[in-house]
Formats: sequence, structure tokens, C-alpha cells
Amino acid sequence: MDLDDVRDAASEEGPLAISRCYLDENAPASLIQAAEARGFEVVVTSGDVDVRLAVDAMGSIGDGEIDVLALASRDTDFKPVLEAARRAGIRTVALPPGEYGNSDALANAADESVVLEER
Repeated sequence: MDLDDVRDAASEEGPLAISRCYLDENAPASLIQAAEARGFEVVVTSGDVDVRLAVDAMGSIGDGEIDVLALASRDTDFKPVLEAARRAGIRTVALPPGEYGNSDALANAADESVVLEER
């Protein structure tokens, strides 16, 4: 995934209140540096990255910190997060990494889906 494309696509929804990149502990230092250089808060976890992202997203939904949740992933495990955000009145955008990374489940759960390679 091109981090600039992710940031640009999310920024089209408005000012970014939270901009995070979740990585596991084995992520190369160069990826961490690239994400930080592009303005992402990098969250490195020794556990399951999916769980950490989902917990943080649900916290932001519950706290009322966000108006839009833009999620760059192809992982259908995040479908419940998008559904919870929509139930809370938060607009949702799925940002799959290209046509072959597109998840129908995420696209259908979100208000909008923007395939990054097609931009």
C-alpha cells in the first residue's frame, strides 16, 4: 500500500483527527520511518495488530472523537468495526489496496469504498 495514497484518500474526507499506521513488532525500521515521515502515528504491537486496531477504532467511535472512519485494509475482520461506526452515525470509507485487494465484505459494510490503485 502506498502510504501517500492512503493519506491523500483519507484527507479527501476532511481534516484528519487521527492518522495511525498499525504494524507488528517485526516491521522493518524503514517502514516505520516512512510512515512517520508521512505524518502517521505508528503503533507497533507485539500482539495481534488486527485486535489493537479494532480496539482503538472502537474506542474512537465510543468517545465521539471522529465523524468519519476511513480504514485502509483488505482484511474482512474489520467489517464489524465499520458496522459499529455506521450504527453510531459515523460515515465510513473502506480504502482497499487495489482491485485485487478489494474486499466485497468491507466495501458493502462501508458507506463508500475507494480503491487506492484506481485513484
